[in-house]
Amino acid sequence: MSDFFFDRSSGNRPPEISTRALYVISVAAELAGVHPQTLRIYERKGLIDPARTGGGSRRYSDRDIQRLRRVCELTAEGLNLEGVKRVIALEDEVALLKSELLKLAEVAKEEIEKVHRHYRRDIVPFTGQTSSPVPYRR
Repeated sequence: MSDFFFDRSSGNRPPEISTRALYVISVAAELAGVHPQTLRIYERKGLIDPARTGGGSRRYSDRDIQRLRRVCELTAEGLNLEGVKRVIALEDEVALLKSELLKLAEVAKEEIEKVHRHYRRDIVPFTGQTSSPVPYRR
């Protein structure tokens, strides 16, 4: 799952996963390591939603293949399909919230920089000339 996110400390983002529907069901099944009938079952259960051609044929994207592999991982760990569906929904929600958080952090950073630029404008530069100190009296 960590492949979906990037490491904030390094600032490196993973390459974007294509959502372009490229693969027919037999190729997608082979890439995911499952039988084509399994893909049909996953679609009926709402775990995957492949694109359709004008003739109604399924077409799978790299993102779909990644999701299929995640479904296989979770089922191999012992989850049933309803459990897999809930886990994937939660992972999608976490990804969305992380994305929103990163956007808000960027906005906050820009606002802070704007305030700092304003402060710098208000600072009076030191010319190096000083007047004699005024003695302190009680």
